[in-house]
Amino acid sequence: MGETHVPVLIRNPAEPERTWEGHFLVDTSASDCFVPRPYLEGIGLAPKGERVYELADGSEVTVDVTTGDLEFMGEIIGGLIAFGAAGTEPLLGVIALQAAGVEVDLRTESLRKGRRFRL
Repeated sequence: MGETHVPVLIRNPAEPERTWEGHFLVDTSASDCFVPRPYLEGIGLAPKGERVYELADGSEVTVDVTTGDLEFMGEIIGGLIAFGAAGTEPLLGVIALQAAGVEVDLRTESLRKGRRFRL
């Protein structure tokens, strides 16, 4: 997939008026979302734990994680967010895409709302 970006609003669930919005790279090889630490801390989100991730080169890295509300393409979901270094590009991973019912069309390199959710 080429580079597809989508605007995403991150909201602090404990203080909903505190938000940050950025253009996230849709990364179908990433499981979780990845946001530079200064933006998360700027809206009052603090680490709640750590998670080990495998990078594209096969190496492992341990990073802080938190939870927050993510709003994109007309959907609001709660999701796990990994803290990235300042200056890194925000990533939108597949877990958030699936939770929001968004499908990735690899042929057109675009996103579209999927079918209705099942209970």
